[in-house]
This record gives sequence, structure tokens and C-alpha cells, in this order.
Amino acid sequence: MTDAATALAKRRAAQAGKVRQFVTPEGVDLELRIASASLRFGALIVDLTLIALVLILFSFGAAYAGFASGSDIVLSIWMLGAFVLRTFWFLGFELGARAATPGKRLMGIRVVARDGGRLTADAVVARNLIRELELFLPMMMIGNGAAEDNVAGWTILAGVIWSLTLSLFLLFNRDRMRMGDLIAGTWVVMAQRAKLDSEIATSEAEGGAMRFSDAELSVYGIYELQELERVLRTRDARAMREVADAIRSKIGRPVAEEDDVFLLSYYRQLKERLERGLLFGKRREDKYASD
Repeated sequence: MTDAATALAKRRAAQAGKVRQFVTPEGVDLELRIASASLRFGALIVDLTLIALVLILFSFGAAYAGFASGSDIVLSIWMLGAFVLRTFWFLGFELGARAATPGKRLMGIRVVARDGGRLTADAVVARNLIRELELFLPMMMIGNGAAEDNVAGWTILAGVIWSLTLSLFLLFNRDRMRMGDLIAGTWVVMAQRAKLDSEIATSEAEGGAMRFSDAELSVYGIYELQELERVLRTRDARAMREVADAIRSKIGRPVAEEDDVFLLSYYRQLKERLERGLLFGKRREDKYASD
């Protein structure tokens, strides 16, 4: 029994060690759970597999188009395509509304700014360019040398050590940050998910939903609730991003979860609050009306 209790205490301590907290100006505690190294590695494998599949299809297309005769040209185009594809793959998806590549989404993780703000292009570019130095550059140099039969064993060993030293940096810090995360000021955290469907109008409780204080909910009224429902129903990523940023700015919340999760949680709790107020004869048309 003692051993079981000890093991449970260790698991709880390990989980608690992955939680990072924000405290908003309104005194609301927000928690983010740092993604594990295994999830991040799994996400990278998924992304690299998808990128490789795209490149294989490109190779078949090039061969079908008759470019195979000039092997050097095809190889050069293939290497350039690989660089462009992986660069824009990571940059494009992480700058998107979900701040996650397909691999990260599959693993249930996403990138966030450590200061709680919206991810900037500079931060995303920085964290992904460092990946080139960590992983792809030494791999490419070793691959090119091996293909030309002029790479020595010590060169391969140096490349492997270089890659391992930088790539495994995340195993030796409590926030599981790569060098790119450290430089860019980012975390990779567990992502909450929302289901936007025909039941959006219901106010039933959702497991693991974020919570808002009464002060945070009191800044909006019935009109804003209706507009928020309209935005959620249209599922337009840009509109949801703009509305989510506006609400976060208004109530002093950092960007710590996906926009649809934030908006759906806020919508349901605001709807519940307004309906509860109507039971006592209170009606607030919009944010300019007093409670």
C-alpha cells in the first residue's frame, strides 16, 4: 500500500512539474501543461513522414515528366524542394489559427508564446530556422558526403554528435524547450480541443473547459453573445482569431489555448450567466449597458 501511495505521489508530482501558470491582471490563475518530449518527437516523425510522402510524389511526377535523364538537375531540384517544403510546412502551420503542424495536432499539442501573447512571425521563423541547424543541416551534409563517397568516419560522428547535442537539449530543461524555443520565447503545450457542432447553442458543461470569472463575463451582453454565436457557427478561422484576440485583450487573458476552445468556453459561460441573470429580471443588451 505504501509503495502504491508513493508511486501515485510521484506521478502527481511529475504531472504538477509540467504545469505552468499565468496570473492575469484580474487575478485569474491560468494553467498550461508542457508537452512531453515523446509527444514532440512523435509529432516530428509524423510531419517528416508527411513531408517525405509529398517529396516521393514529386519525384514520381518529375520522372513521369521526363526529368529523370538529368539526374544532377533532378537531385538539385529535389533538395531545394525538400528545403522549401519543410520550411513552409512548419512556418505555415504554426502561424495558422491552431499554431500546430498536422503532426502536433495529431499528438494534441501546440506552440504558444511564453509571454502569453499571440505567436509572432519572428518567433515562428526563429524557432524553425534553429531546427535547420539542429537537425537538417548536419543530416544533409552527411548525406551529401556519403553520396559522393568523400565523407570520413569522424565527420559522420561529428555530425551525429552535433545533432544529438542540439536536438536533445529539450531533455535537459524542465520546460522541454528546444534551442529554437529558448531563442524564440515559445513553449509547446498540450492543446485543448473544442467540438463545434449543432449543439453549440447548449450551455452544458464540457469536460476540462477553461473557466472565466464573473468579472470577465460581465463585460459583454446579449448582443455580443449573439455575435459570438454567429462567429462560432461560421467557423471562419480569421474571424474567430480576431474576436478571440479582442475578448482576450478586453478581459486581460493571454493566448494560452486554441481560439475555438477559448470562444466556445466563453460563449457557453456568458450564455449561462445571462440566462441566470434573466431569471432575476436583469437584462443587458450589450457591453455598454450597466448590469
